[in-house]
Amino acid sequence: MKPGTAGSELLRRTARELIAAFGLASVLSAGLTLCALIVPLQNMEIYDRVLGTRSVPTLVALVLATLIGLAVYGGLEYLRGVVQVAMADRVARRLNIPVLQAAAAREARGAAGQAMRDLQELRLFVSGTAASTGFDLLLTPFLVLTLFVLHPAYGALVLGGGIVLLALNVLGEIVSRRSLVEASNQSAILYGDLASALRAAEAVTAMGMLPALARRWARTQAPMLRALHRGTRRARAVAIVARNIRILMTGAVVAVGVLLVLDRAATVGTLVAANLIAARTLLPFMGLAQAWRRWAFARAAYGRLLALLDAPAGRRDTSALPAPDGRLVVDRVTYIPPGVERPVLRGVSFTVEPGEVVGIIGPSGAGKSTLARILVGAAEPSSGGVYLDGHSTWRWEREDFGRHVGYLPQGISLLDGTIADNIARMQNADPADVVAAARRAGIHKTILALPFGYSTPANEAARTLSGGQRQRVALARALFGRPRLLVLDEPNANLDEPGEAALIEAIGSARAEGIAVVLIAHRPSIIATADKLIVLKDGIVDRIGEREEVIGKLGSAPARAQEGGPRLVAVS
Repeated sequence: MKPGTAGSELLRRTARELIAAFGLASVLSAGLTLCALIVPLQNMEIYDRVLGTRSVPTLVALVLATLIGLAVYGGLEYLRGVVQVAMADRVARRLNIPVLQAAAAREARGAAGQAMRDLQELRLFVSGTAASTGFDLLLTPFLVLTLFVLHPAYGALVLGGGIVLLALNVLGEIVSRRSLVEASNQSAILYGDLASALRAAEAVTAMGMLPALARRWARTQAPMLRALHRGTRRARAVAIVARNIRILMTGAVVAVGVLLVLDRAATVGTLVAANLIAARTLLPFMGLAQAWRRWAFARAAYGRLLALLDAPAGRRDTSALPAPDGRLVVDRVTYIPPGVERPVLRGVSFTVEPGEVVGIIGPSGAGKSTLARILVGAAEPSSGGVYLDGHSTWRWEREDFGRHVGYLPQGISLLDGTIADNIARMQNADPADVVAAARRAGIHKTILALPFGYSTPANEAARTLSGGQRQRVALARALFGRPRLLVLDEPNANLDEPGEAALIEAIGSARAEGIAVVLIAHRPSIIATADKLIVLKDGIVDRIGEREEVIGKLGSAPARAQEGGPRLVAVS
């Protein structure tokens, strides 16, 4: 199997299992079809036998048989619904994590949100009436055969009507599918744009960008709405024609039945039964016409998910590895972002020993934050590799790798949940470990002052915590569990003096515990904590060595960093 296709194979395998499960649903639908004949046959017997013989026992027997048949019908319909819901839940359970991981790995704008919406679309399709309509259609030939048994005229008439309705559904697919799929794909892009705007809601509001964004949204939304309206109008027109034909067909069955009765070629009972069976036979065609858009959207969602999971991505290991000592080796790392020709990093190599603090200085755009992301396995190098105790940080199984790594990215974001949940990395952790991490980050007392302390929801705390305090909560999250590798990207960007003092103390404690620390920062006070400095310039290592040696070669490096020259950056 090619690298990067494991997720798509899982999706395809799940689809094959769903098809097998649909076989069971079809068997249940066959039972439903048989039970659906009970009422028409009861009516036929009442008209043809009971009225003629005036036999009350026969009527009672027919009523009892009908009640039993309806009970069985209800049980089978319930079981079919259970099978569909179970299949839908299987889709969600098996694909939620692979789809989310694939979206995160591709870093597509809004990809995660759209991927989960696509997965929800498939789940609703499998559990909804659109799928059950297909089951009912499979049993249509049996019902038509029953009509032929009652009288060939009934069967021929309904068979012709079914063919016409099927042709209308095919026509509806032809005239509306492209527009509906186009609308679905454009909607995915729009949702990505909206998610991007919401992530920057404060800047949008503060700088009055909302009206301009709304106008841009309206312009980009117009093609999607036109495609949606075009496809919907066509599908609705076909559905209206199909509904009218179905009504005409049931009326035609009655008319033909009356002629047959007058000609003594059929009984009144067969007329009543044929009318009920004809309505039941043609009903799935109406459901198919009404559910056609759901089918189109489900196919589009499946196609997008398959494309997402099929996209090339480095293969991850699936087994846990021994706990590392913390020796980090960066070996000739080159990184070229997708769609870009010029590399951001070129041949970067260095080593960080356990208990060593390494910093890198460099101007904006030198590739420091990109390097930090590669160090923690959030991005795959185009060539070369990063190894923690000899194991690739990119290929390492994510949950196991996360136990040994602490990462503080430049952009601070707290997840939905409590402050304790965020520090504990959304795990069910010992509260003492959460408090210990908060103390190391110097944020314990601030958290206790919140309305519900560590149980305060993060979104509520975000309204009262300053930028520096939120950064210290994120630092506590990075320190949680005492990792063996700590990568900090501009960790003091929002800190005041007490916060920076706590940060310096945390870095010193990490060094004493033998933790390899990678630090991206530019303030002189933080630079002083580094044992070794690396100057990154235009994506390459310009200088590397002991801190005092590098600073001496650069002259007044800290001052130049503050003026826009080479900046100290933590490298992992």
